[in-house]
Amino acid sequence: MSEGEQKLVDTSGDYRYAVKNGQPVGDADWRSCRIVLTSERMVLATSGGKQAIPHARIMVPEDPDGVLPEGVDAAASTALEIGDNVILIDAQAVDDFESEYCRAALHDEVILVKHPAVVGGVIQDEATWSKCQFRLDDDTVTIGLPGGETLTFDIGNVGTIDTDDQQVMGEARTVVKVEHTDDEDRSVETHFSGMAWHSRALGSLLRTVIDERQDDYELSETERQVLMALYSGVSPFEISDFVGIDVDQVEEIYQRLLDVGAVDKVRERTEVTLNAQGRNMASEAMSEE
Repeated sequence: MSEGEQKLVDTSGDYRYAVKNGQPVGDADWRSCRIVLTSERMVLATSGGKQAIPHARIMVPEDPDGVLPEGVDAAASTALEIGDNVILIDAQAVDDFESEYCRAALHDEVILVKHPAVVGGVIQDEATWSKCQFRLDDDTVTIGLPGGETLTFDIGNVGTIDTDDQQVMGEARTVVKVEHTDDEDRSVETHFSGMAWHSRALGSLLRTVIDERQDDYELSETERQVLMALYSGVSPFEISDFVGIDVDQVEEIYQRLLDVGAVDKVRERTEVTLNAQGRNMASEAMSEE
């Protein structure tokens, strides 16, 4: 390994080509290998040699099924695009290889950040882009900013993820907009960008967190209205008048939202606050209006 390179994952598994040199590979055999993820590359080592592939050459596909030839089933494996190739990785001892790959690819990477880009729904016109060093350790995002300042937030507090194509520092780039709470318990957005593979890995990594929180609970229309009102800043004490339902019904709705993990209790009666999952549910409800 090069100086400063860190080994982050070392496990056994299998890989196969689904596309090679732009051509579908229908019946390729799986090859047993040792899979090593470092802060700079992915290494696939077999008895016949090894491939060391820099993260800058690897893209996490937005739609894995869309990059696979007809008839190729990814099953429990992870698809990665490498130039004109698509490789399937099956790391059986790793619960979520795609997330572990994204975490490794972003480890201590220098990317671009704008923080806070939005506070309480208000765009911060004075916010500017700067370089930062990104790291996700366990469940904490740590961002090293210029001048030695450090920003941290719990990945469990991420409510919504959105992407947009913008001009960033004079170049067209994909921007990943991450809504979360700050140390003052405000809803803020931190915007990230960088090379295309940075944005793809970051979006995949953080969306996994949100997807893991989702369940099959179907909001009623009244529950949707309550969530959207809370998300818009209406006081929990004013929900009854705002939505047009009685206080007892509000209490019942709060209890159901507590049960599904959309709000946190602040006081024994009446007062709740939206958490990350609730903000995500409210955002989805508002987008459907």
